[in-house]
Amino acid sequence: MLMCCAALCCGLVSNPAQAEEGSISALIFGSLDAGASPFITAGAKITFDGRDRDGFAILASGGAGARAERGPTIRGISTDQTRLTALGAVLAGYQWFRDWGVVAAFAGPEGSIEVERNVVGTLVLPDRYGIRLHGEVWARPTQTTLLTATAILGSTRQSAWGRLAWGHGLWGTYLGPEAAFYLDGSGYSKFGIGVHTTDFRIGDVSFRASLGYQTETDGGGSPYITLAVWQPW
Repeated sequence: MLMCCAALCCGLVSNPAQAEEGSISALIFGSLDAGASPFITAGAKITFDGRDRDGFAILASGGAGARAERGPTIRGISTDQTRLTALGAVLAGYQWFRDWGVVAAFAGPEGSIEVERNVVGTLVLPDRYGIRLHGEVWARPTQTTLLTATAILGSTRQSAWGRLAWGHGLWGTYLGPEAAFYLDGSGYSKFGIGVHTTDFRIGDVSFRASLGYQTETDGGGSPYITLAVWQPW
C-alpha cells in the first residue's frame, strides 16, 4: 500500500534554487500510486541550515489509500472487503551532503486509522500509534547516473516499505529501472518492478513518473502508475 508513502525527499539532491546558510526552508511534496491498491501522499520537509547543506530536518507527511481483500464465500455470501487506511507521521532527522550524493535518516511518531467495509457493514478499527524509521540515499555513481534507495519501517502496522532505482541522465531527466516492495503485519505484501523518469522539471517544480507491473499477496497482478511532484518553498 505504501508504494510512495513519504519517500519523496527528492529535494535532497540538486534543486534549482538554494537557500542561504542558516535560513529555514521547505520542500513540499506529493505522490499518487494509481495501481490496484491506490495511495496518495502529501507532506513537507523543513530544513534549518539551508536546503542543500548538512543539517537537521523535519519530515511531516500524511496519506490515505484503499485495498481490496479477498475472503472465502460462506453460505453463498462473499466475505471480500475493502480496507481504507489513513497514515500520518512527523519525523526528525539529519541529512549529510557529499560530492557524490546525499544520505538522510529520520525517526519519529506515526499513527494510523483503518476502516473495513464489506457486505455486512462498516467497521472502524481503533487508532494505532507507533514509531517510524526512514532512511534514504541519493547517489551519483557517475556524472550521468543516479542511484536511489529508500527504506521505511513502521511499528504501527508492523510495516516495511523499500524502493531501489537506477537512472541514466537523458533529455534532462534520469531514466531507468526501479523495484519496490511493501509488507505489513496483516500478512499483506506487494512487489512491483518497472521503469521511471526522475527529476524532470517545469520551472521550479520537479517530477517523477513510474510505470510497471506489481503483484499482491493473493497472487493477483496489475499494472501501476506513479506520479510524484516536489517544489522548494
